[in-house]
Amino acid sequence: MRSRTQAPWRNTLGSLGSFAAWGGLFSTIDCGLVRLRGKEDPWNSITSGALTGAVLAARSGPLAMVGSAMMGGILLALIEGVGILLTRYTAQQFRNAPLFLEDPSQMPSKEGAPAPGYPSYQQYH
Repeated sequence: MRSRTQAPWRNTLGSLGSFAAWGGLFSTIDCGLVRLRGKEDPWNSITSGALTGAVLAARSGPLAMVGSAMMGGILLALIEGVGILLTRYTAQQFRNAPLFLEDPSQMPSKEGAPAPGYPSYQQYH
């Protein structure tokens, strides 16, 4: 009875260990690329995903490395693409309104008369 209850925990711990190894290697490669290239952009993450997939599949041979590198690069490209689209969407959604009227008919005339619909200064004195 005891072995049945321990089996799911072993699988869970193994998955957590694999995810931790993937995350640690990805972060290490990503930070190394930022340092090497001197800039932070989506290409660092895409390349890091590909290299991480290749390194983790190295024990399975070159064909597995290429396949894992392609899957890692494609997965990170999709994630980065969705992030860029969301950033652009939210930037457009919360754009500030213009501070000044752009309609020339709302501008005061050159003689100093008030714009249409606004009271003149003399009406207050």
